[in-house]
Amino acid sequence: MADPEMVKALDDLVVRAVAGDEEAVTQIVRLVHPLMVRHCASRLRNRDDLHVTADDVAQEICMAAVAAIPRYQDRGRSFLAFVYGIAANKIADARRRSRIHPLCIVDDVPERESVEPGPEELALHSERSLATGELMKVLAPNHREVLMMRIVLGWSAAETAEAIGTSAGVVRVMQHRALNRLRAELGRKPVVRELVCA
Repeated sequence: MADPEMVKALDDLVVRAVAGDEEAVTQIVRLVHPLMVRHCASRLRNRDDLHVTADDVAQEICMAAVAAIPRYQDRGRSFLAFVYGIAANKIADARRRSRIHPLCIVDDVPERESVEPGPEELALHSERSLATGELMKVLAPNHREVLMMRIVLGWSAAETAEAIGTSAGVVRVMQHRALNRLRAELGRKPVVRELVCA
């Protein structure tokens, strides 16, 4: 139960704050904030509420209360009761956020940062692979084969020539033409260029 003297003091301060007294607003926050921290601490005790602190929610409540002061009207209940109404909504919002974005608790904290690619890197790699595959379709099959052997497999011009039954010079010319064709295609498709060259 709130102290009746505090309730009266807050109501008097609100009258001054509505009239534009900034010092009254500061005093309101000084009185309300500790009450809201205790109130939120008593409401946010579940394991699901661990990702938000009582102080965080109390701060949100105070900010909302201060923002509401200019349009606050006494409708037969105290300003503190009005603040507790805001608190109920902010606590409900915090719980809703915790259900949408739950906290993942792990037994052990890893000793070092993972070097494995994360979800974003995997998604980008997948997009880049698809874009590269689409881009390679503009090449003739024999040019595509030469690029695969020379660039992906790392074969020499002589090894590639032996595999496809031609000379190393012809392989170099085919590679040159294939790369020029890809450059021209990338020039026409800037979105694909950004993906492939990223």
